[in-house]
Amino acid sequence: MSEKQEQFNNFTLWFTGLPSSGKSTVAKAVENELRRRELRVENLDADGLRKNLHPDLGFSKEERGINNRRIGYISKLLTKNDVAVIVAAVSPFKEYRQVAREMVEEEGHFYMIYVECSVETCKKRDPKGLYEKAEKGIIPKFTGVSHPFEEPQKDEYDLAVNTESLDPDSAKEKVIQFLSNQGVFSAVDKYTGLNEHEEEEIMDRLKRLGYL
Repeated sequence: MSEKQEQFNNFTLWFTGLPSSGKSTVAKAVENELRRRELRVENLDADGLRKNLHPDLGFSKEERGINNRRIGYISKLLTKNDVAVIVAAVSPFKEYRQVAREMVEEEGHFYMIYVECSVETCKKRDPKGLYEKAEKGIIPKFTGVSHPFEEPQKDEYDLAVNTESLDPDSAKEKVIQFLSNQGVFSAVDKYTGLNEHEEEEIMDRLKRLGYL
């Protein structure tokens, strides 16, 4: 790994968005790409952390704030030790997203990624039927139905990916390009020696020739 990569390992990518917006899917794709580029990565899934570390917490605004602060603190510790951290969390309230940012930025870089997706599309995608249960009153305080989601504004997030217009791979590439622009790592792939534009040109040429 290059010296430049080592200098910029200390960052957290925080994916926020509605339930079923695609946060975890894009986060996992980004994790895989960062591992391929040989970065030390930890993917902190918010649901997994809540279940295993603090199952006592409910879903009031204050309890969601506690959850966010705890995830932020774990991210801070990992960031301090030069681990690239990925977080996929609904994190519906601006004030608690800001708390997480301030925590992490004590030790490294914090990048808020807003995963944009309409409530209507999230309902259609919902694999567990949580929106339907929330609308029937079976699940109380469900974000997007019976609990608010404070949509991040442009002055809060660092990058937005719209998962209605982008498939997971395209969303991943947008995040990777963003990190490249931040100087996290070189845009040149260490295995091919090509930058992303050169790779795209070769792929297009192969497609025109019928090889792909």
